[in-house]
Amino acid sequence: MNQSLNIQEIAIAIAAKQHNPTILTPDFLKYSGIVPNNWELGKPPILTDSNAQVVFANGISITSYVKRIIFTEAIATKEFTEVEISSLARKYVETLAKVDYQGVSINFRGYVFFEEQNNTARNFIFGTLLNPGPWHEFGKAPVQAAMRFSYTLERAQLSLDINEAGLQLPDQTVHPIVLFTATFNHAIVQEEPSRRVAILSEIISNWQTDIEAYKELVNTKFLNSPYQLNLVANESVIPTVTTF
Repeated sequence: MNQSLNIQEIAIAIAAKQHNPTILTPDFLKYSGIVPNNWELGKPPILTDSNAQVVFANGISITSYVKRIIFTEAIATKEFTEVEISSLARKYVETLAKVDYQGVSINFRGYVFFEEQNNTARNFIFGTLLNPGPWHEFGKAPVQAAMRFSYTLERAQLSLDINEAGLQLPDQTVHPIVLFTATFNHAIVQEEPSRRVAILSEIISNWQTDIEAYKELVNTKFLNSPYQLNLVANESVIPTVTTF
């Protein structure tokens, strides 16, 4: 069976020159129309002078700092059309249009199952990735790597971190996996504030272009290699990663 990437999470991180984190409250999010009024909290909000966090019961969280705002959503069981944080992040920056936004990164975390026997997850990293292969050829410029692979794409700079880890299964055993964490960094060069917000909204709206590049890179460059490993199929795994 061929290996394939299991994407677990998307996060949109927006950099800002100066942002007031105390504005982030459930009331603000609902009254401004950023989130629906019927969304329930997953846990009590956090609100301090330096950061704030609102976590909803549906798995979406928003965390705010002085210099960035992060929107996170668990998407393991969702279709792309069901992903909501793109709309939330777009509404947020359009509501607070006077904030001096500097850039945005769109981040994905996923994993691949490997056999428990013969340390195949470790062998994939140390026996495969450190050798020449198709993972060296992607984007417009030579890849740079230190277990972080940096690619130059048309729309963004892509960093791909690869780590050996473990995934806790329903029976409490830990199964070996390899984590693939991608960060697409998009700079905003337009100085005029209203145009900057429009560019930012467009980048966020096109998040699916980034996730398709992420899938293409991992599935066709890293997993489609002469090094054959068996994927363990188990649709009922718990998407909670315990790193070694």
